[in-house]
Amino acid sequence: MTPPSLSIVAPCYNEEEGLPEFIRRTATAAQGVGQTYELVLVNDGSRDGTWRVMQEHAARDPTIVAVNLSRNHGHQLALTAGLSVCTGQRVLIIDADLQDPPELLPEMLARMDAGADVVYGQRRKRSGETVFKLATAAAFYRIIEKLTDTPIPRDTGDFRLMSRRALNVLMSMPERHRFIRGMVSWIGFRQEPLLYDRDARFAGETKYPFRKMLKFAIDAVTAFSIKPLTFAVGLGFAAAGIAVLLVLYSVIIWISGKTVPGWASIVAALAFFSGAQLIVMGIFGEYLGRLYEQAKGRPLFIISDIVCGGEKGDASVAARPKPATAIPASSEVHSDA
Repeated sequence: MTPPSLSIVAPCYNEEEGLPEFIRRTATAAQGVGQTYELVLVNDGSRDGTWRVMQEHAARDPTIVAVNLSRNHGHQLALTAGLSVCTGQRVLIIDADLQDPPELLPEMLARMDAGADVVYGQRRKRSGETVFKLATAAAFYRIIEKLTDTPIPRDTGDFRLMSRRALNVLMSMPERHRFIRGMVSWIGFRQEPLLYDRDARFAGETKYPFRKMLKFAIDAVTAFSIKPLTFAVGLGFAAAGIAVLLVLYSVIIWISGKTVPGWASIVAALAFFSGAQLIVMGIFGEYLGRLYEQAKGRPLFIISDIVCGGEKGDASVAARPKPATAIPASSEVHSDA
């Protein structure tokens, strides 16, 4: 079948409460631009009724494609799964929590009509978030800016509209620890910001507690910079230099016939060198672990089910190319027409 002009891809994790409103608003925005479209919803191993809600809407709406992953893979891989399934010539990436308004779609499309390959949302304000979240987010983007060689715009998320050629390049990148907003920046082409005010969540609670935010930050740094390795080498040289000075100091004290100061200096030296070694080993281990996981060559995600509604649901799904990064083994394609 002829691919739609627009695909909208939204990863979902425990979004049962707010998903119907997200579908309503997104469908209204897509219908308003007067283009053929599909809404690809990806269930990332939700523990609530998210998958049930997806199935119900897909059964009565032929524009909805509901994708169910075999387990929770994480936001970035769930998004990658949706991008591998979508077929539109232009692709809008958006979260299902309605913090990023789908009503910005017409303006994004207008900028792409003017020649942009990527139109990304850049936040002016972030409503409904704690001072801690705002402070850590601000620090994250500024640290990334200093550490990475690829310019990544500040205060941006994954909310963006991409052309098919930009998406094809993105999907050819096989990284397991994905930082998609950075990967899109690395692609190049013409990319333009669209300033907007981010809303509070429509329902539910954030799916990014501090632990996940920290892991995401580590993935971002290690995916786009080797500067931590340079820091580790510098720290090692600094520790070695201090060790040489301490040895010289000990020799001078011994020659002068004075006793070496007591245990405090020894303990301090041991603590410093031990800490430096652990930091260096930890940084090396982080990169080595990522190489190990990448070398295993396992699929990034596994699609368990795809559900689409409408009379041509089977044909639409069957026509979708099988991505190299996904294994839809044992997948079941249902049509509820």
